[in-house]
Amino acid sequence: MPQIIILPHDELCPDGVVIEAEAGETVCDAALREGIEIEHACEKSCACTTCHVIVREGFNSLEESDELEDDMLDKAWGLEPESRLSCQAVVAESDLVVEIPKYTINQVSERH
Repeated sequence: MPQIIILPHDELCPDGVVIEAEAGETVCDAALREGIEIEHACEKSCACTTCHVIVREGFNSLEESDELEDDMLDKAWGLEPESRLSCQAVVAESDLVVEIPKYTINQVSERH
């Protein structure tokens, strides 16, 4: 069973966490199941960027993002080459190390 290692995030999981994931489960669903309240404003329909994560290890084990996800990611705060929408990143057989960015686009706009 693959693991998702979520790096420490000040608000959502200050100590980080290791999650046992099912192959075929999304990173977002696995995190929510373990009580990590990752934002998902569009209810996981690939219509926003609030569940944006950066896959620090295991990125190449994920299926490639599609055009819709890529278009959404272009709007994400703190976009990096290993960025994915966690609602679209489906766990395969490899372990993942995931960082949840400090802000989402919702939080950045609320601060202005």
